[in-house]
Amino acid sequence: MQNFEYASPTTKEQAVELLGKQWGETEVIAGGTDLLSLMKDFIVTPKRVVNIKNIAELRGVTINRAGGVRIGALTSLEEMIERLGKGYGALTQAAKEITSPQIRNMGTVGGDLCQRPRCWYFRAGFGLMAKNENGEPLVPNGDNRYHAILGNDGEAKFVSASSLGPGLIALAAKISVFGPKGAREIDADKFFVAPKSASDRETVLAPNEIVTAINIPSTVGVRSATYEVRQREALDWPMAAASVALKLDAAKKVTSARIALGHVAPTPWNAAEAAKFLVGKTITEDVAAEAGKIAVANAKSLSRNAYKIQLAQVAVKRAILQAAG
Repeated sequence: MQNFEYASPTTKEQAVELLGKQWGETEVIAGGTDLLSLMKDFIVTPKRVVNIKNIAELRGVTINRAGGVRIGALTSLEEMIERLGKGYGALTQAAKEITSPQIRNMGTVGGDLCQRPRCWYFRAGFGLMAKNENGEPLVPNGDNRYHAILGNDGEAKFVSASSLGPGLIALAAKISVFGPKGAREIDADKFFVAPKSASDRETVLAPNEIVTAINIPSTVGVRSATYEVRQREALDWPMAAASVALKLDAAKKVTSARIALGHVAPTPWNAAEAAKFLVGKTITEDVAAEAGKIAVANAKSLSRNAYKIQLAQVAVKRAILQAAG
């Protein structure tokens, strides 16, 4: 591991002052479950690491007067699972699918949102856009079994690694961020971006900003669920996932819906057309299956990952049926 400076601020103001203005100069560490691996493999080589674990205001889960919930960025995944009730199924189910107790106890909510791609080309040192020494892209004709089937028209063909991202989009969450210019709040479906160059990151965060909290509006009357398709139950990332949040009227017809896919695009994928299709309908297997087809209607497979289209379609169908009960 390359030598680096280490700073441990106790306030968010101190933290952002210690962060650089360019990506790569500094890195934030919280649970450390991703950053330390990247540093050991020399994928990132920061000059300074800023530990934010001692910033007390970034911890904890609180319910506000309106019935919504605030989850501090340093809250562990395990604490979030324990504190949130049934109304947050899309989020807690996704967190429970992280099958390592060690990761759930050390990994933080903010860290899940900001973790880097699990693309094996990136992790092997070929860069975010996965190119060889001649600048030629490696993914389109390489081993792309687990790469993107949606949003892959650009150079970014990895899939977002965030387990919580789809659930937060389904629950209409907002991400609180703090930087030199103060605080700002970002809709969850706008927090993630597909980078356009190897020097970009996968979120809208500036290099000297940190995530401080997640804010979820009241889930009264909301039924939500996450369904993941995995190759194995051991610690691994899903091949496809879907998070769904529904509101039903007295006649069991859908009055509003939100659907987001995970692990199929460089960002968690907001399936707005599929959600729109559900409004006014009673949930049946056929309706859920049709929504699944709509969700992947624009999918475009690479040379070895066409199977993911069917998996994503099934994930949407089953998440809808689970959410509807």
